[in-house]
Order: sequence, then C-alpha cells, then structure tokens
Amino acid sequence: MSKKIVVITGSPRKNGNSFAMTDAFIQAAEAKGHTVTRFDAAMKKVGGCHACETCFKTGKACSFDDDFNTIAPAILEADAVVFTTPVYWYSIPAQIKGVIDRLFSFVVGGKDIAGKECALITCCEENDMSVMDGVRIPIERSAALIKWNMVGEVLVPGVLNEGDIEKTDGCKQAAALAEKI
Repeated sequence: MSKKIVVITGSPRKNGNSFAMTDAFIQAAEAKGHTVTRFDAAMKKVGGCHACETCFKTGKACSFDDDFNTIAPAILEADAVVFTTPVYWYSIPAQIKGVIDRLFSFVVGGKDIAGKECALITCCEENDMSVMDGVRIPIERSAALIKWNMVGEVLVPGVLNEGDIEKTDGCKQAAALAEKI
C-alpha cells in the first residue's frame, strides 16, 4: 500500500552524511511506490514554540507565521514522518528542533495525529553509540507522547566529514528502513 511520507531533515550541509542517508531512504521509499515530501528544516525559517497555546486558532498550525505552517499540513496528511539529522553537541540541532517543538501545536489544537509511523535516521562524529542518545531518546519519547509508532532507527557513528558515510553501510541501512514503512 502506498503511503504519504514526510521527511524532515536537520542538517545545513547539503552534501553531508545525513543528507546522503536521507537521499538513500527517499529513493528506496519512492521505488516502493510511496509519496515523499521533504522539508529541509535548516533551509526554512522555523522558530521555537512561544507556548502561547493559540495553535490552529488562526486557521494555521501556529499563530506566529513562519515555515512551520507549510510543514504542519503535510504532517497532518502523512502516514509516516521520518526525521533525519546529525548529532550536534550531543543533542538535536537547532535547525530541526523548532519543528519538533512545534509538534506541540497538534496537541493544543486538538488535532488527532495518533497512529502515524515514525522513524529516525541520525549520525555522529564519535564512535560511541550513546552519543546519539541526545537525538534518539527525545524523538522516541515525542513519538510515544503523540502516539506515533516508531518503526525503525538508523544510527551511524563515526562520520564527520562529507563523504565519510560512504565508508559505512549507513546509506544501505537508510534504504532498508523504507521496507519498514
């Protein structure tokens, strides 16, 4: 069955390692007949949540009109949401964190987004797998809170410089993740 997948990236490096895995995932997902909509958060203007709790009261997800209001409708329509991002200083990069924080708008706005599938693709410089916990755990907990089903994670350590991902099976793992959606 064909699904609508939203991919949200968090890297500002268009030729970086997480983008390479993102591209591999998208190609595999589209080859399976899925429709993929991609948002590169680092190239968008998305601020943090203002906690004003006026979500969806203006007809848009957020009263503070920025690019999140173009991402939110796609998330509402999606069957699956895939986050792809590097680890920055042991955590989620600011470039994608605003999007993740603004998922709060669906809760406040009373939008039923439960039941979606969710996946994570991430990488980091160090070889210690626990370095990715600062990205993995918040995504897993957020998905649980909004009742999304985590269907898979691709966690690739030991990549820093552009192209380092080619020395790993990260792109192969990312492509295989499409089989789980």
